[in-house]
Formats: sequence, C-alpha cells, structure tokens
Amino acid sequence: MEMVKRHFGAVAAGLPLILQLLLNLSLVFLAAILAVLLIRELIGLSGIVLTEEAGDYKAFLESILVFFLYFEFISMIVKYFKENYHFPLRYFIYIGITAMIRLIIVEHHDPIATFYYSLVILILVIGYFILNVAPRVRPDSRRQFLKPAPFEGRVYREDAE
Repeated sequence: MEMVKRHFGAVAAGLPLILQLLLNLSLVFLAAILAVLLIRELIGLSGIVLTEEAGDYKAFLESILVFFLYFEFISMIVKYFKENYHFPLRYFIYIGITAMIRLIIVEHHDPIATFYYSLVILILVIGYFILNVAPRVRPDSRRQFLKPAPFEGRVYREDAE
C-alpha cells in the first residue's frame, strides 16, 4: 500500500509539469501560426495601399485592425512567458476592445447592434480603468493560513506583580 501511495504521489507531482510543458509547446506553436498570419496580413495591407483599392477605407481599416489583433495575441503570448506563466488581464481587455471596434467598422448596418457593441466597449474601458485604479500588489493568500509567531516578552497584570 505504501508503494502505491509513493507511486501516486510521484505521478501527482509530475502531472502539473507535463501539463505545463504541453501548454507551453501549444502556445509556441500558436505564436508561430499567428506570426505567419501577421505577415500575411501585412502583405495584404500593403497590397491595399499600393493598388487601386486605396479608396476602400473599410477594407483598409479592417486589415489594420486584424493586424493589431494578431499583434496583440502574439504580444500576449510573449508576456505570458515573461510574466512567469501568467496572462495579464489587461491584454484580454485590449484584444476585446480591438475586436469590438473591428466589428463596429465591419458590421455597422444595424444601429441597435452597433449601440450594443459600443456598450461592450464602454464596459471594457470601465473594467480597464478599475484594473488600473486597483492596487497591483495583492496580499499573499498563504499568509492567512500560517500560524502567527509567538509574541515574546508579553507582560500580563498577574505576571507583573
């Protein structure tokens, strides 16, 4: 029975490492795909500028916003590795705002839907503001589970006499 517990403990200890490695490899693969799509979008953007489609501002703006979406996803993956395997929330907000702006530019036929999209952008901006106002340093959650250190040198009334 003791051997089964030791074996299970070793598997339980190694499983998070294996999953973290799988996640990291998947993110590197995703970053490579996004980099290819980013370059492809940049080529398409230069094609719009250099050809006679330069008057089509909607295609131009859509291409720029898609470029920035790819760019933001790649920068978020880079930040994930720099921040010790943590995605900062503000990058998700940036991506959400950019995606909603793109949606408004591309799909602006229905005024009610456009109004709802703009409300979503407002909510994201308010969330970003709250994120910036809130303190960045969080208290250590493990601290509440530690036993307090004994206070030495306590003097009680009974002891003083």
